[in-house]
Amino acid sequence: MNKIILLGNLTRDPQLSYTPNQTPVVDFGMATNRKWKAQDGSDREEVCFVDCRMFGKRAEAINKYVKKGEKLLIEGRLTFDQWEAQDGTKRTKHRINVENFEFVGGKQSPEKPHSPFNDDPPQDDQEIPF
Repeated sequence: MNKIILLGNLTRDPQLSYTPNQTPVVDFGMATNRKWKAQDGSDREEVCFVDCRMFGKRAEAINKYVKKGEKLLIEGRLTFDQWEAQDGTKRTKHRINVENFEFVGGKQSPEKPHSPFNDDPPQDDQEIPF
């Protein structure tokens, strides 16, 4: 199984481009934070930076509505890119291929944002089984 869900902040503005057959592609970076207390009682923090890519019409929505510093919830799969640099060295990088996303806080599109993580209609409190 290859599934990743991240909540983080964009580290740079999204960059929109198009494939030769005019499919939208957006590339952006995200940072996720983890905070904890060490055994000695000191506060610790770890930051993880990841590159992300999304294809299709929804890539245009990310480009239009999300900017550097804003939060985004993404769901996708990890991919492993390999290429040869101009100097002839072999290069590799992990990237997240985004399949779904959700706007989190801040400015959003004028329409109600779609949540790709829950396509079920909302239930009223009486239908919740607990």
